[in-house]
Amino acid sequence: MGKKKTGAIREFLADRFADTWRLLSETTSFLSRTPAFPHYEEQLRFWRRDLQNAPGNSERARRIRGEITGLRGSLRRQGYDLGLARQNLVIEGFRNDAAIAEGFRRAVIFFAEDTIYWLAGEDNHITLAELLERRMETIYRQKSLTIRSKHYLWYRRRGGDLVLSGSDTETKEDFERLKSMAEANSLIILAKLKGLR
Repeated sequence: MGKKKTGAIREFLADRFADTWRLLSETTSFLSRTPAFPHYEEQLRFWRRDLQNAPGNSERARRIRGEITGLRGSLRRQGYDLGLARQNLVIEGFRNDAAIAEGFRRAVIFFAEDTIYWLAGEDNHITLAELLERRMETIYRQKSLTIRSKHYLWYRRRGGDLVLSGSDTETKEDFERLKSMAEANSLIILAKLKGLR
């Protein structure tokens, strides 16, 4: 069985056994971070109101739960990763090599015209950037790809947060651009950096 199919089954089972209020809250949190939120806002409010007015009505709660899980399934089929609702992208100042003692690791992240490319490792940021450029040319076969911005960062997973901090190699202007991109597209960035552990 493929990894994608296993993940879909796991998500279906997680939805099946989750508390209705938690499903509603998680779905609302996820959608509020997408451009699609206005399309679902009224329905989410209706479900919340309906659940509040039916604390002892198990039939109504079961119906609402079915509708919420139906919506979640539809969102997944559209390519959304609802697991990202439990994650946050945190952009947190600048750090130096002392960050290693705090559990941070080095990474370079390139925002290109087609996607986000990244590489993490023990080497310094300049070496990592050179390695990523070579990888893009050979493995990804993207020789003429336009890289819109390059970022030399420290990163760490802290619970549900992916914390990104600028390194000594990152310019202040580039870091401000990263902050703006993170505010506007946190879910997209989180999805592309899922493998950054």
